[in-house]
Amino acid sequence: MTINIESLGSVRAQLGECPIWDVGNRQLCFMDCRGGYIYRLDPATGQIIQAYRVPAPAGSFALNVDGRFLVALKEEMVLFDPVSGEIECIARIDDTHSNLRLNDGEAMPDGSFVVGTMHVPREEGQYPLGGLYRLAPDGSFEQQDKGFGVTNGPCVSPLNGRLYVSDSSVQTIYSYEITPLGKLTDQRIFINTGKYGSGPDGCCFDRLGGLWMALVREGAIARFEADGTLTHKIKMPVSHPSSLCFGGDNLDELFVTSISDSGRLRADGPFDGAVLRIRGIGIQGFAPAKTRIGMSV
Repeated sequence: MTINIESLGSVRAQLGECPIWDVGNRQLCFMDCRGGYIYRLDPATGQIIQAYRVPAPAGSFALNVDGRFLVALKEEMVLFDPVSGEIECIARIDDTHSNLRLNDGEAMPDGSFVVGTMHVPREEGQYPLGGLYRLAPDGSFEQQDKGFGVTNGPCVSPLNGRLYVSDSSVQTIYSYEITPLGKLTDQRIFINTGKYGSGPDGCCFDRLGGLWMALVREGAIARFEADGTLTHKIKMPVSHPSSLCFGGDNLDELFVTSISDSGRLRADGPFDGAVLRIRGIGIQGFAPAKTRIGMSV
């Protein structure tokens, strides 16, 4: 496998996260969670087309079908209008704490949004606040599970339809059955990534059913088969890759975000905080789902 890795543009995020390929506009959207920005990037030129300011810290976002962004802020879910800048609060978690915030999330095929919290640092033995939540298209917001220290990488397998989600604090990826009503049941352990030198961060599936993930403390990304077998491990020119998605005209390129200063992880190399593009892996991914929050269903 001959691959090419390049840095796109000059933007260096503090906490680059949540890359999303906008198929219709052929643009990459991503977030600087700590800086409080959502960016649109033209991968052909590497230039930032637009930068939208949102309240920091933010955790993740999705493209909503009406053109707005659904954004996970510290403790609430909002719809952000990129034209007017208006923010509409949709839901909020019950727990509150200075060290608790919403973190990674993903649009689901049914138009809902699954998102989890991170509660760090915690006192020794302290049970994590927050958990894993689902925001339904009708605006209902329900906790699906508890006990996640750092939620990352929710994504749905094309092979079995299960939701895969990480708790980076225990270096473990779990899977859940998604019921017809969108509830998460039957939690199973998929893999523990401790032997690969890092907890898992952002994840995505390819069309062959392989799960790609950012090994945030190892400076690498990796791919695992459905049985947990490691098939690819690619060293990146950054210390802390954070998340990844498929994009490009044929959905056969990987876009990887990275960290320069998350507050817990820091690096000052020439590409730390950059968005990287990987070509030549020879595998296609999927176009992202969009949320339908606030729309008739």
